[in-house]
Amino acid sequence: MRLPLLLAACAGAFMASAAPAAEPGAAPVPAGVGALAGCWTGKGEVMGKAVSITLAARAVALGVLMTVDADSTALADPADRYAAHLTFGGAKADTLTGYWADSFGGDYAATGKGSPRPDGFDMTYDYGADAFVNRWRIEGAQLNWQIAAQSKDGAEKPFASYMLTKTTCASQ
Repeated sequence: MRLPLLLAACAGAFMASAAPAAEPGAAPVPAGVGALAGCWTGKGEVMGKAVSITLAARAVALGVLMTVDADSTALADPADRYAAHLTFGGAKADTLTGYWADSFGGDYAATGKGSPRPDGFDMTYDYGADAFVNRWRIEGAQLNWQIAAQSKDGAEKPFASYMLTKTTCASQ
């Protein structure tokens, strides 16, 4: 009676230790995107408004996607909050795909296209009249995230800017 239990326990331990593998042919998450993994905290400015911001980033879907949850609060008004959930994935031909969803709801969700860089990555989300160009730059434990509104003629104006530092993630 004990032998079958022991064999079942050993089989369960073996299966739990087997690392899941991505689907064959899946593009890996580029290093500049993967460098976001973990937690970040900092300050920034959105349309001239000072904010505090936290990010929590992790690999999902057998490691071929990265998700980022961003939460910000206006420094002048703690009731003025914003949250976004971003998804990034590698694509063929050295490109990225992404998805932006936020606390404005489904009407403002958008797909994005971008490219990896040695020091991070760029991602652009098209919203019809304007596109929002996101530039993520990582240097060690420092993250600089810039967002510019880009008109159809290519002219850009600053929309948001954040400086964050990697921090220990709070246990959940």
